[in-house]
Amino acid sequence: MSAVAGRETYGTIVEDATLKIQRVLPGPIERVWAYLTESELRRQWLASGDMDMKVGSAFELCWRNDELTNPPGHKPDGFGEEHRMQSRITECDPPRLLAFEWGSTGGVIFELEAKGDQVLLTLTHRRVLDRAMRLNVSAGWHAHIDVLTARLSGKEPQPFWDEWLRLKGEYEPRLGD
Repeated sequence: MSAVAGRETYGTIVEDATLKIQRVLPGPIERVWAYLTESELRRQWLASGDMDMKVGSAFELCWRNDELTNPPGHKPDGFGEEHRMQSRITECDPPRLLAFEWGSTGGVIFELEAKGDQVLLTLTHRRVLDRAMRLNVSAGWHAHIDVLTARLSGKEPQPFWDEWLRLKGEYEPRLGD
């Protein structure tokens, strides 16, 4: 196993309430980039929404987490069938960097680095100040990236909601106060 493949899969909180997750994915980098930027592919692991790949371009993300896996698992109370969020691209350097606004937080950055036939994904979600939101976001990104990893590997992902709930419990002690 390479040093890259052995990286820790859990996210960590770094400066200024910022979540950072690194994951090694099957490449090539152009394929992973397509899963970040093309609505139909992104819908399979995160949220749909067409993007015009230019800095300043507005777009809408639409989550339907019940459709990510079959079965979807047990959805926790308080979650609807669909969630939408308006956003704007803040940085774009295909196929290595994509950043965009994320609600009331400081935004999300996806960085891709080719490592042979694998790709190192570094996801940074800046300024998630509220602890409860940090817990949801940490478990959420981890679960979504697990679905992406399964899709890129040609495997069936675990039921999304069950994984999210399990990960939320695992992140609780990891986040500290």
